[in-house]
Amino acid sequence: MKLLTYVSESGPRLGVLVPGRDDQFVPIPSLGMMDVIHQGSAGLDMMRKALGTGTSVPLAGHSLLAPIPELHRNVFCLGWNYADHSKEAAHLRGKETKLPERPVFFTKVTTTVNGPFSDVLVDAKVSEQNDWEVELGVVIGRGGKNIPREQALDHVFGYTVINDVSARDVQTAHGKQFFKGKSLDGYCPMGPWLVTKDEIADPHTLTLRCRVNGELKQEGNTRDLIFDIPAIIEWLSLGLTLLPGDIIATGTPSGVGFARNPPEYLKPGDVVECEVEGIGIIRNHVVSG
Repeated sequence: MKLLTYVSESGPRLGVLVPGRDDQFVPIPSLGMMDVIHQGSAGLDMMRKALGTGTSVPLAGHSLLAPIPELHRNVFCLGWNYADHSKEAAHLRGKETKLPERPVFFTKVTTTVNGPFSDVLVDAKVSEQNDWEVELGVVIGRGGKNIPREQALDHVFGYTVINDVSARDVQTAHGKQFFKGKSLDGYCPMGPWLVTKDEIADPHTLTLRCRVNGELKQEGNTRDLIFDIPAIIEWLSLGLTLLPGDIIATGTPSGVGFARNPPEYLKPGDVVECEVEGIGIIRNHVVSG
């Protein structure tokens, strides 16, 4: 199923897309996305029942929010988790490529979360080097600590599309670390919905693409992840309890703006599209703010 969060007169509300129809959904006014995630299989059964008994409405005319619009804690992210992206970054620094032996983790604060079709506000006083990064997002369903790799996918609820917008000059200015440059308000558009894991036969065979103003900038496949999803969950949960609703951005393939010759950065007026096969496309306008 494809679960979404839309804007209603009374606030964010849950909906489920009609199978095979990305233009129709059934509103679920009595539940929120986190309710369904916490209820697990029982919550999914309610969604299936709603599809069979509820009345669908057109998606057109409804504004979508991020599938989980208010996070209880930061988005977990991975750096350099595609070999080709590691190589382009190392080449830019004039260093020999050395693939990470352990996952490189950082986080984006909760206020980075943005809607799948919402504007990304950029402020030239803060950054003039805003970059794009298409990523597969993993949503945790069942929490846990010290999760074995063999059981990791049992803890996954579903998947979404993420654009890990990054202020590269802010990263450099603050000791070349990720956190600040990744955590500006609205710098994590996601959606357009949350696809439950049963809809994705193999999350490690999905094509990712990013287009800026219609021009293809990134194209990769999750088969090229250095650390696949079970490995990510095993490492991340080592001594750290994962909670239902946690979101993990699994890394980006090559083709980011800062590594191009000459470098390319987002500017007001640009339109960024990020797509993950089997999930959908998010589309965000860059505006001055």
